[in-house]
Amino acid sequence: MTSAAPTTSRKLPADTRLAFIALIVGGFGLGVTEFVTMGLLPQIAEGMNVSIPQAGHVVSAYAVGVVVGAPLLAIFGARFPRRFMLMAMMATFVVGNVLSASAQTYETLLAARFVAGLPHGAFFGLASLAAVSMVSSTMRGKAVGTVMMGIPLANLIGVPVATWMGQVFGWRSAYWAVAVVGLLTMLLVRLWVPRTAADSSLSWRKELGAFKKSQVWLTLGVGSIGFGGMFAMYSYIAPTVTEVTGQSDAWVPVFLFSFGIGSVMGNSLGGRLADWSILRGLAVSGVLMMSLLLIFWYASQFLVPALIVLFLISASGASWVICLQMRLMSVAGEAKTLGAALNHSALNAANALGAWLGGLVIAGGFGYQAPTLVGAALAFAGLVILAISTTKHVRDRHLIF
Repeated sequence: MTSAAPTTSRKLPADTRLAFIALIVGGFGLGVTEFVTMGLLPQIAEGMNVSIPQAGHVVSAYAVGVVVGAPLLAIFGARFPRRFMLMAMMATFVVGNVLSASAQTYETLLAARFVAGLPHGAFFGLASLAAVSMVSSTMRGKAVGTVMMGIPLANLIGVPVATWMGQVFGWRSAYWAVAVVGLLTMLLVRLWVPRTAADSSLSWRKELGAFKKSQVWLTLGVGSIGFGGMFAMYSYIAPTVTEVTGQSDAWVPVFLFSFGIGSVMGNSLGGRLADWSILRGLAVSGVLMMSLLLIFWYASQFLVPALIVLFLISASGASWVICLQMRLMSVAGEAKTLGAALNHSALNAANALGAWLGGLVIAGGFGYQAPTLVGAALAFAGLVILAISTTKHVRDRHLIF
């Protein structure tokens, strides 16, 4: 398939839809491998003979891989054709998950999760750039929301199924399954994503120019600190279900399914909010997430309220992610590849920060409800940074608010 001109119709042509499907499948695999560890934390802890807070570092190891890999792959891969880079990143993803499934020691598992996380942010960044290149300017938010649908679909279907597999067949089976998804993605990208020539105008120096922009750093701060609020709570959702809500392990996939439904709804909402106003969308989504985390601190004691509030937290969080993606792509200027990739670097810094702080309060004896309060505090801090960014934005009149 060769490169096609952007469509101006609200209805995507068949070849564009196929390209989007290939990118969604890749995002689905990345979403499953990122979040299934949280659902299988007790099983991984038992299998590796470590405590649950120690097992939480496995979540952080993947997140650190994303933080490191996103800028490096974006900077040094900017001049390569997008389709080639997408396939290369999925090959790395496959290797990381095979090593995870095969790990015999806790230290080896940590290293394998780091490798598996390396291509995560750069893949979503390139997928977003590929998506906006195939649609008109009025549909960019919707296009990014569409190709990012892999993560909410992973939370809706893949993570609950993989968690069930891990409980029944052993936690390693979940990582074997996502490795297969990675191989499938490589095939679909090769067949369906348009071929584009390498862009000789791009260079690592130009990409690094993004780091000179204060709005890039402020937006990264919103994501890496504010979104850590959700991860502080969600990293320990499995023990929260069993210890706070008082349900059996069988209810964990149900909670993950509720989270997944919220992600799908929020992903669609985020695309529409971004096409309306990126900054307003960020503010609305962030305030909702902070408020809902405070509510979940109490609601987590009761089955039905906990399921409902978790759904709403997920929806607001997914909406925030799409608006953050669009914001970074806007403020990065010519460093489009790096700007697009940095969103997931920031989000996984949030993943590492949230999981670490959540584990600290649990290890300190404050119980499994405490990470939710930590999460609300992190979300508030992110909103403070967003307020600074918005004030500067209005003062500089760099973009229309």
